[in-house]
Amino acid sequence: MARAAAKIDFPALANQFEAQSNIAFCGPTTAAIVLNTMRSGSRDLPRDRSRLHPEDLQYIPSGFDLTVPRFTQDNVISKGAKTRAQVLGEPVTVDGKQVRDDGYQLRQFDELLRAHDLVTRLVVVDDKKSADEVRADFVENLTRAGDYVVVNYRRKDVGQQGGGHISPLGAYDAESDSVLVMDVNPASAGWVWMPIATLIKGMRTFDTVENRGYILVRPR
Repeated sequence: MARAAAKIDFPALANQFEAQSNIAFCGPTTAAIVLNTMRSGSRDLPRDRSRLHPEDLQYIPSGFDLTVPRFTQDNVISKGAKTRAQVLGEPVTVDGKQVRDDGYQLRQFDELLRAHDLVTRLVVVDDKKSADEVRADFVENLTRAGDYVVVNYRRKDVGQQGGGHISPLGAYDAESDSVLVMDVNPASAGWVWMPIATLIKGMRTFDTVENRGYILVRPR
């Protein structure tokens, strides 16, 4: 990390980092991290009371709120078009057929971010997208404060166990030509310096309707 020049996003993301609570929630967890990083200290942050049990409140003074104002991987979902049940595998109708669509496809995740009033640029990594273009997008973003990169890739194509995955990037190291993937499932892979070429291989994979890719996101 000390050697990397493009790492301005790392401290802010690390300060808000949390691990996903289940294997379908890499998208909501990444959204919560990015939103908390951008809006930390805002007066209108939501409060998630879903994790408190009734017995937790029995000794709390009336009117006192135990919750910390912040986005969570549970409360970010409600603003998006995809429901929590659908993220967790509830079948949806596509062309008259019932199909499962767990988690988030790249475009669905982009819609979730925009539903939270963020400005995004979605990039599908197809055969026409060169490594130079991808690298340039990453480096430009990771050397500028206030905006972030989220990647969507297939784990098995980058040498990991599992299927599609979403996580933020924290830094770029020119000497190794690699990016720091701040994996939101540390029980699966942990944070890892991944070569650009390897990540592109994982993003250049088909997911339901189109290839995976990345999203550049900033506040409005």
